[in-house]
Amino acid sequence: MDIAKRFENNPILRPADIKPSMPGMEILCLLNPGAFTFDNKTWLLCRVAERPPQKEGTIQVPVFNDKGETEILTFHLSDPDLDASDPRVILYKGVNYLTSLSHLRLLCSENGVDFYEPEAYPPLFGMGKLETFGIEDCRVTQLEGRYHLTYTQVSSIAVGVGLMQTSDWQHFDRQGMIFPPHNKDCAIFEEKINGKYYAFHRPSSPELGGNYIWLAESPDMLHWGNHQCVAITRPGMWDNVRIGAGAAPIKTDKGWLEIYHGANTDNRYCLGALLLDLENPAKVIARSQQPIMEPIMEYEKTGFFGNVIFTNGHIVDGDELTIYYGASDEVICGAKLSIAQILDSLDL
Repeated sequence: MDIAKRFENNPILRPADIKPSMPGMEILCLLNPGAFTFDNKTWLLCRVAERPPQKEGTIQVPVFNDKGETEILTFHLSDPDLDASDPRVILYKGVNYLTSLSHLRLLCSENGVDFYEPEAYPPLFGMGKLETFGIEDCRVTQLEGRYHLTYTQVSSIAVGVGLMQTSDWQHFDRQGMIFPPHNKDCAIFEEKINGKYYAFHRPSSPELGGNYIWLAESPDMLHWGNHQCVAITRPGMWDNVRIGAGAAPIKTDKGWLEIYHGANTDNRYCLGALLLDLENPAKVIARSQQPIMEPIMEYEKTGFFGNVIFTNGHIVDGDELTIYYGASDEVICGAKLSIAQILDSLDL
C-alpha cells in the first residue's frame, strides 16, 4: 500500500550534481538528507559518500587520520585476509573499513524541488577519533530557536550518535557522543513533554534482542536516561529484521506520528508509521501493518544498494508532508504524503 506521490523529476539530486570535497576523490553516493527550513528556503543536509578512483585489482579506502586529513588505504583483492563481499564495508584481518568516507553537505531551494549548493555554507566533516570513518545520516530538529543535529559518528572502534547545534549554519557547537555504541537513527522531538526533552534512538543487540526503536528522555539534550523500547521487529512482516526512526515525530491531534524505516531478510527497506501517545510517547497507539512507501520505482530498486527507501528528513505544511529520502543508497528523491491519509491507514 504505497500512498506516496513522488516528485515527477525524481531523482532530484545525483552524485554528478555535487562536486567532490577535494581533488583526487569521486562522489559515489548521495544518501538520505536531514531537512529543515531556514532563511525562507527549504534546506537539505545531505550525506555525501566519497572515495578515490579505484585501481584494478585493489580497493582504495579513505579514512580521516589523526591529523584530520584524508588518508587512502590500499587493499589487494588477492589478499586472503580480505573479505570484500559487501560493497559498503570490507573486512581485513578482523577490522572493518567503510569503502567510502561520508560528510554532510548543505543545499537549499526556493521551491523545495530544485536544490543548489550555496557557497557561504561549508561542508561538515568528521573530527576526532570517533569520526575517522566519517559522519552520516543527520536528523535536524528545530527547537528553542536553534537547530539540533543528531548524526552517526563512525570509526573503527565505534558507531554512536553525535550532537551538533547551530543557529546560523555557519558556526557549530559540537557536543560529542550522546548515545554510546552501537547506536544510530536518533531523532529529537521538536518540543518538550512535561518539561523534558525526548528522543528516539536505535541501539543494536544482535546476541539478545535486535535492532529496535527506543525512547529516551533528558533534562538538557546531553544526558539521556529512562530508556524504553517502543517498537521491535515483527516476524514474517515487511520490517522483520531491523527498524529505525526517521526524522523528528510530527505532533497531531491523535498523537505523535513517526515515520520509520523497516527492512526484511532481503534487505528491502520500506517506510511505515508509528503513532504514540502525546503525553506518554512510550505508549504505542498504532503501527503500520503494510508500508506506506516502498521501493517500486526503478531508481529505488537499482543503484549502489538496491531496493532501499530511507528517510531522515521531512517538511510539514499543514496536512502535507514532504519527505526527502535516499533511494538505493545512491540518489536523493522527494515525495508528498497526506498526514490524514497516513493516520487513516493505521486503522485507528
